[in-house]
Amino acid sequence: MHKHSIKFALAIAAVATLGACASSKNKADTQYVARDVSTLYNGAKYRLDRGQFKLAAALFDEVERQHPYSPWARRAQLMAAFSYYMNTDYNEAIQGAQRFLSIHPGNKDAPYAYYLISLCYYEQIADVTRDQKITQQALDSLGELVRRYPGTRYAADARLKIDLVNDHLAGKEMEIGRFHQRRGQWLAATLRFRSVVDKYQTTTHAPEALERLVESYLSLGLPEEAKKAAAVLGANYPGSKWYERSYKLIQEHPPKAA
Repeated sequence: MHKHSIKFALAIAAVATLGACASSKNKADTQYVARDVSTLYNGAKYRLDRGQFKLAAALFDEVERQHPYSPWARRAQLMAAFSYYMNTDYNEAIQGAQRFLSIHPGNKDAPYAYYLISLCYYEQIADVTRDQKITQQALDSLGELVRRYPGTRYAADARLKIDLVNDHLAGKEMEIGRFHQRRGQWLAATLRFRSVVDKYQTTTHAPEALERLVESYLSLGLPEEAKKAAAVLGANYPGSKWYERSYKLIQEHPPKAA
């Protein structure tokens, strides 16, 4: 059986389990038959508007399968991807949007297809205690959207999400750095905090990263490096608690006489 037909049949079966109270008209709407393109598309839109996302996606897929050369087919591809996204079938949504872009790379809806891919990754971002592969994929896809279509409204939203994703990645680096600190692994901790300062300096984690660098450098016996980190912290975040802690640490560890 064709892949799309399998999905369609599964979707029909899922709807059938919702209850025996469905009217005969609804059963006729969902029964698999060859139909004209407007009937299929409008039926898919009807299901989408009522939150029946899985069935809507299957019906939009049928638009393309039954009428591949119709102007409706192109729109149905994106609508199917959106329906999968709404149903949290993110892999299906990504594949659908990518397929749309491979067939219609210069289409006016290409920015939205890139945006949809970005959203699928963004919605899957895990907490900072877990692997951040998806987070990096979200950052990459958001960045590609901004580079390709900088003047679109999708790019404007992507820029906001990039800031949030960077903050998330910085938080992951901080979590690992603190883990190393607690175990006295000062060099490993320093590398993580340095990464935050170098790569994520505009995030909310930068002040703490600098203060943690002061702690780590002092523990490594590198007071001059600690002073440099404290100076950067004081110049950029003079009223923060992290600078107060750094200043106190520097005062407690005066340079040794030559």
